[in-house]
Amino acid sequence: MTDTRKGVLALVAACTIWGLSPLFYKALSDVAPLEVLAHRTLWSLAFFAGVLALQGRLRTLWAAVSSFASIRVIGFAAIMISTNWFLFIFSIQVGRATEASMGYYIFPLVAVLLGRVVLGERLSRSQWSAILLAAIAVLSLTVGLQIVPWISLMLATTFGMYGLVKKRLDLGPVVSVTAEVLLLSPIAAGWLIVLHFGQGGVYGEDAVQTALLMTSGPLTALPLILFSYGARRLTLSTVGIVQYINPTLQFFCAVVIFGEPFGPIHLFAFALIWTALAIYSGSAYRQDKARRKALIVSEADVVVSTNPSREASAKP
Repeated sequence: MTDTRKGVLALVAACTIWGLSPLFYKALSDVAPLEVLAHRTLWSLAFFAGVLALQGRLRTLWAAVSSFASIRVIGFAAIMISTNWFLFIFSIQVGRATEASMGYYIFPLVAVLLGRVVLGERLSRSQWSAILLAAIAVLSLTVGLQIVPWISLMLATTFGMYGLVKKRLDLGPVVSVTAEVLLLSPIAAGWLIVLHFGQGGVYGEDAVQTALLMTSGPLTALPLILFSYGARRLTLSTVGIVQYINPTLQFFCAVVIFGEPFGPIHLFAFALIWTALAIYSGSAYRQDKARRKALIVSEADVVVSTNPSREASAKP
């Protein structure tokens, strides 16, 4: 099996797990979102630390959290990802999984916009058109349903900010996420202690829910490891297209399995978003293709410049 095929399979597996995760968190609807988040944080730390220990990379983790400059960046990333996790868990439990799927659909467009605003990156006309269509979709939901889809906007923004700040970290995905949950773990542990000494937590009281809470760690870690494995072996355009499996499966869970409302206004808004993503993906594919072509030409020039005899022999 080629590396490319392995990468595609790993990426599809990761996005499928993420896309079907609403089913998992729906099964924990009787557990408060903050309690689920706390357990997800602690069990993720246990799983990630175990992976790093097996790889002999725990020293990398200690080095990452021993620098004050890194701690500030990791701390901000931790706040963004924990907020994102909480909102996702909350949206599933309160019957707003459709908004969650919309948030992950528009995330790439929000990320591009953040790159323009924060980093001054230039956007093509196609990218601006995609962002405009997404904005119209959000506005149509706001006006048509008389509600602001704040869950969608917050999920997209927190994940976009998370990705933006991660660019400043020279760490692998497993090490960086382990450092993030490590910083969050005292808060998570403190909350669970207060909960169990107060009104009482669920852990240890119900065998099924206890097992589900413990599973939240591997469920968080495994797709990230698979995604990292796949992304290293595929082009950016392929990664960008395959990752839409995630919100598509979330959308399927919300509308088909959970039976959440999906009327003409929802259809209009999602049609705009799907069109925007098609435009954006086409633009990203062309840019990625142009970069690869330029790289091939550059490498060929280097070979010729270092082997002038080959250039001479190629002339008639």
